[in-house]
Amino acid sequence: MPHTYETNFDIKHIKYLAVIPRIILAFIPFQFTSKLLDACFVLFIVTPLVVAHWNSTWALIDHYGKFYIKPDYTFIFGFILHIIFAILKEFLHQIISKKSENNKKTYYQFIRTLLLKLYTYLFAWGVNMHWRGGWSILDNVTGTEMCSAFMQVFACTTLLICTKSMRNLSAPPTYIIIDSKNTMSNFPTMFRTKGSKEPGLYVLDCLFSVLIVGTLVVVAWRGVWVMLDLTLYPTSKALSGWGSLIIGYIIVTVTFATQPTIQWTCEKISGLCRIIVADLFLFISFLGTVNVWRGVWMLIDVYLYSDDHVFSCWLSHSVSFMLLILLNCSNSVLVRGVYIDCEEPNGECVVFPIQYVRLFFQKERLKKHKMYTDSQEEENLIYGNRKLNCNATIVKSGNNNLSNKMKNDNTSIFNDIKPI
Repeated sequence: MPHTYETNFDIKHIKYLAVIPRIILAFIPFQFTSKLLDACFVLFIVTPLVVAHWNSTWALIDHYGKFYIKPDYTFIFGFILHIIFAILKEFLHQIISKKSENNKKTYYQFIRTLLLKLYTYLFAWGVNMHWRGGWSILDNVTGTEMCSAFMQVFACTTLLICTKSMRNLSAPPTYIIIDSKNTMSNFPTMFRTKGSKEPGLYVLDCLFSVLIVGTLVVVAWRGVWVMLDLTLYPTSKALSGWGSLIIGYIIVTVTFATQPTIQWTCEKISGLCRIIVADLFLFISFLGTVNVWRGVWMLIDVYLYSDDHVFSCWLSHSVSFMLLILLNCSNSVLVRGVYIDCEEPNGECVVFPIQYVRLFFQKERLKKHKMYTDSQEEENLIYGNRKLNCNATIVKSGNNNLSNKMKNDNTSIFNDIKPI
């Protein structure tokens, strides 16, 4: 008996313990696994492709700039192109969002997709020229000394904090932009003005967003980059690149891991404390992002490019952009728009927008839910028709029985009547 009791006790607890893996597996595929896949996808696929595109475009600007365009003119040309796309964003968004007729739907979608990719490609050139020209001007004016680089980072981050614009220092791997009609040409400006209502203020808003906020971001990135050049293996480009890559991935991994805690903290606090916590978290992730970019950038220069540098740049430029198009992430190469710190409710202000696999799962769930809903509606319709047919049959049979009864009654009456 004691042995039997003990065995039953163990089996009972094993049955309870067997439920635990089922509970864990019920949450892992849709939450933890999808988040992990999103992080790995952005870290190891999207970010290297974006950096490769920037690196090759930057090198091509340098190469052709020696013969055609000076750095000052490059900055001005890129700034003008950026401003034009910023001013026309509402008009372009209306064209993109416009629905086509049924008979021209396929043709219209093809033309629209082609124009959107061309728009992204030209915008990427404008952003690169804006950044490369500004970078060259700073190299000539302020030099590459540690003191000036530190002062630039301190001044720019202070101004970005005062304007609640620290989020604009972010880049892949801390965000990803999926190519869709809602995100291709629609991006916010600093003061959120509308061109259809206030065209004059709208143009000034675009100028401020691109010239002031955009330039502050360029200067802050350059300052951190120069400081790393001066301190992290300055005599060896390969070692400096590997060191920056390792440091960057460590910092970014830590920020990804601590994001739920920071999100919970931002949900519990409010006001100035919430902004301080969010900005500190964003600044740390910014340092990791710069290190990742610098590491990938320098390793591409060391290991990827061949003796024919121009051909290698064009190959990297085109292949990386085409792969991003196939992955539906070509808009991730663009640096545009102004995002305000702690603008989202609760703790969403520190959540990195890197949803890719999760959007696929969500799309599949919606598709399955729609199929289930349609099948249920079809079954209800069939059941309703059957019920109606059954009622109609019952009514019809009842009418037939009634008519037959009346006929029989009449026959019996006539049979009962006999001639006198």
